[in-house]
Amino acid sequence: MSETSRSLNFIEHIIEEDLSKGFPKDKLRFRFPPEPNGYLHIGHASSICLNFGLGLRYQAPVNLRFDDTNPINEEQEYVDAIKRDVEWLGFEWETECYASDYFQQLYDWAVMLIQQGKAYVDSQSSEEIALQKGTPTEPGTESPYRNRSVEENLRLFEGMKEGKFKEGEHVLRAKIDMASSNMLMRDPLMYRILHRPHHRTNTDWCIYPMYDWTHGESDYMEQVSHSFCTMEFAMHRELYDWFLDQVVDEDKVRPKQREFARRNFSHTVVSKRRLLQLVEKGVVTGWDDPRMPTISGLRRRGYTPESIKAFAQTIGIAKRDNVVDVSLLEFHVREHLNKIAPRVMAVLNPLKLVITNYPEGEEEWLESENNPEDESAGFRKIPFSKELYIEQEDFKEEANRKFFRLKLGGEVRLKNGYIIKATSCTKDEDGNIVEVQCTYDPKSKSGSGTEESLRKVKGTLHWVSVKHAVEAEVRLYDRLFTDETPDAHKDKDFMEFINPDSLKVINAFVEPSLAEAKVGDKFQFQRMGYFNVDKDSSPEKLVFNRTVGLRDTWAKIQVKN
Repeated sequence: MSETSRSLNFIEHIIEEDLSKGFPKDKLRFRFPPEPNGYLHIGHASSICLNFGLGLRYQAPVNLRFDDTNPINEEQEYVDAIKRDVEWLGFEWETECYASDYFQQLYDWAVMLIQQGKAYVDSQSSEEIALQKGTPTEPGTESPYRNRSVEENLRLFEGMKEGKFKEGEHVLRAKIDMASSNMLMRDPLMYRILHRPHHRTNTDWCIYPMYDWTHGESDYMEQVSHSFCTMEFAMHRELYDWFLDQVVDEDKVRPKQREFARRNFSHTVVSKRRLLQLVEKGVVTGWDDPRMPTISGLRRRGYTPESIKAFAQTIGIAKRDNVVDVSLLEFHVREHLNKIAPRVMAVLNPLKLVITNYPEGEEEWLESENNPEDESAGFRKIPFSKELYIEQEDFKEEANRKFFRLKLGGEVRLKNGYIIKATSCTKDEDGNIVEVQCTYDPKSKSGSGTEESLRKVKGTLHWVSVKHAVEAEVRLYDRLFTDETPDAHKDKDFMEFINPDSLKVINAFVEPSLAEAKVGDKFQFQRMGYFNVDKDSSPEKLVFNRTVGLRDTWAKIQVKN
C-alpha cells in the first residue's frame, strides 16, 4: 500500500488537525525516547516505526533521546544496542539527545519552583509518603514538611545536590494538590538521592530527576511538537502539562502528549524486567538469543528490517491494548524472505541413499535456479553422485497412498535431478533403516527435454551429495513459551510456561555452495524453511539458525488441541 493511498491513523489525524488550525509544518518535530536499561524489543519497533515514520511523512526531524535518569539500571551497552537497532531498521535521527544533557537546567528549574513555593523537600520515608497518598476515592494527607520555608527547602535541596545526605533521607516533591482525583497530581516526586555513578555523568550528580519531571521538560528543550507514548501514560498527561506550565515561553513550541495502545504479543513477554530474568537465569544465552523478542534477537535469528516494518504497518496504531499473534510477524518474514532468499538444499536428518545403477566414481553438476521469485538471482551448479543424503522422514518401507515420498517399489524425483525407484533398504541391529538402495532412470534428468524427463511423479525430494556435503550445525528455534499469554497468569510464574523444545541443535549436511556463506546470509532450505548464518559460525564450522518454517505449524497444533 502506498503512503498516499492508505488511510490516516488517529495519531496522524491529530497532527493534521493541528496543522489545519495553523500550527506551522516546519515546527513539527518528533522523538523516540527509550530508557537504556535493556535491549529494544518488537514492541519498541512499533514505536520506532511510528515516530520515524511520522518524520518521513511530514519531512520533519526526529530525535533519538535516551531517558537516562536512573543510573541503577542503565548502561552504555544498552545505549549502543539501541542505536544499532534503530539504524538496522533503516531510520536516521536528527539529533542524539540524553536526558542527562539537561540535568543542570532541570535542577535550575527545580530551584525556581522552590522559590515560587511550588516544590518542597520532604524528609519522610517512601513508605510514609505512600501511605499519605490516599486512594482513588479518598484524598491524600499533606506531608508535615509541605510548608517548610523557601529558605529551608533551598538549603536542603542544595545539600541533596552536594551529597550531604543518604539515599532516601530526603526527596523533592512538587506542591500541587493532595486532594486531586488524579493521584499522580498529589505532590509527585521530582528528585531522589542516588549515590550511584552514571554512565555519562559519572559521579557529577547524586540527585536524579524523576521521569515525569524530566520527560515533558526534555521535550520542551528539544522543541518536540508531538510526544507520543503508550496508553499507561495517559494519566500522566495532566502532570506533563502542569510541569510544562511552569517553564513554557509563549514564543516557543509547547509539546503535546498523546497516547496510543501498547501491543502485547502471543507466546512471549516484552517486559524488560522479565527479559532480564530470562538472561540472568540462563534460560537464554543473552539479549540477542534468537528466541528473544528483542530486535537484536530477531536480527540474529534472520528477520529482516523490511519484515518488521511491514508487520508494524499491518498492526497499525490503536487506542486499546490487545494481543497480537506472533504468527503475523512470522508471516511477514516469510513473505520477505521468499522474495530475497536463495534456494539451497540441506538435509537435517540424514539417511544415506545409494543409486545402484549410477556409474561408479562418476559425478555431474546439475543446474539449479537460485530463486524463482527473482529472475536476476541466476543459477548455480550443484554436484550429483552415486551416494546421496535424503531426509529420514522421506522414506518408508511401506506407506499408504497418501505418502508421496519414497517407499519400496515407489518412485520420486530428486530435485533438479532424476527419477529414482527404491528397491531395498539396510537396517542396523536395532531395526533402524540406515541406507536405502534405489535405481535411477538416466533419461529422466530434469530439463533435458526427453519424454522420460517430462514424466510426472507425485513426490520431489531434496538431497545432498555425500561426497560433496558440507557438515553444519543447525539450530532449530521455536517459540520460547508454550502459552499464548505467559505473563497473564496471576497464580503462576511466567517461567512455568517455558517451551522445553524451543531449541534443538542438530548436525546436518548442506550443499557445497554454502561453504562460503557469511554471517547474516539468508537462505531457504528447500522444503525445510528459512535459515541464516549465525554469528557463531566460522570457516571451520558453519552454524545456521532456523528463522521460520515454510508454514505456520503452531496453527495446526492449536487446531489439534
